[in-house]
Amino acid sequence: MPFFESNGITFHFADDNNDRMPFVFQHGLGADISQPMAFFGDDRPFRLISLDCRGHGRTSPLGDPQFLKFNSLTDDITNLLDYLNLSKVVIGGISMGAGVALNFAVRHPERTGALILSRASWLTEPLPPNLTVFPKIAGLIREHGAQRGKELFLSTAEYQTALRSSPANAASLMGQFLRERADETFDILESMPNDVPAPDIASWKKMDFPTLVLACRNDLLHPFEYGQVLAREIPGARFAEIAGKAISEQKHVEDVRREISQFVGEIERRSRSRCE
Repeated sequence: MPFFESNGITFHFADDNNDRMPFVFQHGLGADISQPMAFFGDDRPFRLISLDCRGHGRTSPLGDPQFLKFNSLTDDITNLLDYLNLSKVVIGGISMGAGVALNFAVRHPERTGALILSRASWLTEPLPPNLTVFPKIAGLIREHGAQRGKELFLSTAEYQTALRSSPANAASLMGQFLRERADETFDILESMPNDVPAPDIASWKKMDFPTLVLACRNDLLHPFEYGQVLAREIPGARFAEIAGKAISEQKHVEDVRREISQFVGEIERRSRSRCE
């Protein structure tokens, strides 16, 4: 996997590096590029690109914690696009990655060919109720370290609630303690939930490009209703319900793969048709 340098940080990224439609697909909070890349096989109908965000994966060092904001993560994406000489892309993401994609689309509409938002965790307010658990996890790691923090988290109401209602969410929360760099990057679990991708719905309404919104039910961290709101407020957005991980991990992957492949395929066909 390649790297590039920007603002004192070495960023790790993946790039198919082919002549298909470029699609930047970003991971969620605490994950890395393996998350979005895992949805697609080698026969994907686009050029798939993904960046390990600050504090994630093999991107290091963390850098100044004050830049753990959506604007900064979007700036890192634009720096990657400049490095790859890409003027316009399809931009998308999962959870936090969806927030980065929305931030990018609002701030850089001229570089956005289409937008894909999968399992959104934010609307227009910082620290929504579904994300208050992450600063608590950060506090446990900060005070006790990842190993002891994990043990203490098992008995919390937040973990027990997630375990009862959505084991997939419970596993995701527990995974924050198991990350290789959990003891040095817990700042992201405090900073990112307290930021917001785009605080004004009016900015969504100005977007003029194809948009796909994906959401699933019974997901404490990614409310189904958030997807409905985004699809309703973004002009012309297409909404698709996908299977939740709690129902079937395989069905979830299949649904995401199908919806995104069809959507990006349509965008590419339209683009080629205009060029002929």
